[in-house]
Amino acid sequence: MIVAGYLTKPYGQMDEAAIEQMNNVLGGDFTSRINMNIREDKHWAYGAGSGIMNTSGQRPFFVFAPVQTDKTKESVQEVIKEVNAFVGDKPMTEKEFAKTKQNTVLSMAGMWETNGAVNNSARNIVKYGLADDYWKTYSQRVQNLSLKDVQNVAKTIVQPNNLGWFMAGDAAKTLPSLEQLGLEIIQIDANGNVVSKKPKP
Repeated sequence: MIVAGYLTKPYGQMDEAAIEQMNNVLGGDFTSRINMNIREDKHWAYGAGSGIMNTSGQRPFFVFAPVQTDKTKESVQEVIKEVNAFVGDKPMTEKEFAKTKQNTVLSMAGMWETNGAVNNSARNIVKYGLADDYWKTYSQRVQNLSLKDVQNVAKTIVQPNNLGWFMAGDAAKTLPSLEQLGLEIIQIDANGNVVSKKPKP
């Protein structure tokens, strides 16, 4: 299991509609770049993606990929490549933006089909100090977004150089190749005790 992440701004302090569209394309949807690369193209994982947890304080932005052991290093390299490209030379395209925006708007009709879903939305309004009409106007805010809006949010949220990497697996099979990536590696056992620590080469 590969997880990479860092802390970003609390919920509600940035344009959440833009953040949702950004993450859908990078790693939130099945057809996202990360999943299409590592699962559909490389066949190294059953599923891979990214997400941002909702919290009232700093919240984690993370990328995850449960991959086959012998492709651990290569999967890390592909994640790094996708994240760098997303805020570098291959930003979200107009086609990707139009697709995720349409999917978001169309899916909202089924967001409140249960009492629990309605209750959760109301609770989030209170929990995060959102406007009373937050969900009523959400669809319109999504439709009003421009591609530039989402690209700008991506450059703020997605920070490749801040990624901290966390991996669980067979150390004997993965460490030799991971050491080739030039990362500081701290190995811990099942109880959280440090087994070894290797600084960046």
